[in-house]
Parts: sequence; structure tokens; C-alpha cells
Amino acid sequence: MSTAADLDVRPLTRLFRSLGDETRLRIVALLVHGELCVCHLERALELNQSTASRHLAILRAAGVVDCRRAGTWVYYRLATQADPRVAHALAVLTEAFGAERALRADHARLRRACGPGACAS
Repeated sequence: MSTAADLDVRPLTRLFRSLGDETRLRIVALLVHGELCVCHLERALELNQSTASRHLAILRAAGVVDCRRAGTWVYYRLATQADPRVAHALAVLTEAFGAERALRADHARLRRACGPGACAS
């Protein structure tokens, strides 16, 4: 029988703290569809660069997202989760995103923002 002291809840705590903001939830909902340039996230969520960067930094510090740099562009994706409880919690959460009207509107804006040359400006 395990005790509370034996259960390491830090990974889940880190996840839920990072997702405790509507904008960060919306970012994760968009990243479910795959890797995105930060400019796409800015346009889809109608955020300025500093706000998007702040939220992405919080998600990255919590291990929810990873990023890669390609020249001057930074691309974000959902991070692979080592903790199966965190992976399961994210899977359940992201599955529920499809039913949310606001998140569908974000995705529609994302599709419009991701046209050819979208990152060139």
C-alpha cells in the first residue's frame, strides 16, 4: 500500500499549474494538431509577441511544450511526456478540446494564418 509520501505528484502539479490559464489551454489545444511557428499561434489567438512568448515560456518550463529554432523562427510542439499520468491527463484534456466552440474558432483562425509565406512577415 503506497502512502501520500510515496506518490510524487510534482509532475501533475506542474502540468495543472501551467494549464491554469485560458490562453495556455488554447495554445495546447492548437498544438494538438502538430508543430506550429510562434507567429501562427500569435495570429490564431490574436496575441502580441510578448504575450505569446510569456505563455509559451511557462508551458515550456512545465515540460508541456518543446521548441526548435529554424533560422529566425521558433516552432513549438507538445512535448513527449515521460510520466504516464501526465501523458494521460493531457490526452483526456486535449480530447475534450474538440467540443469547445472558442477553440474551434481558434483553429479556424489558425488555418487562415498558416497559408504560404505566413512566416515571412
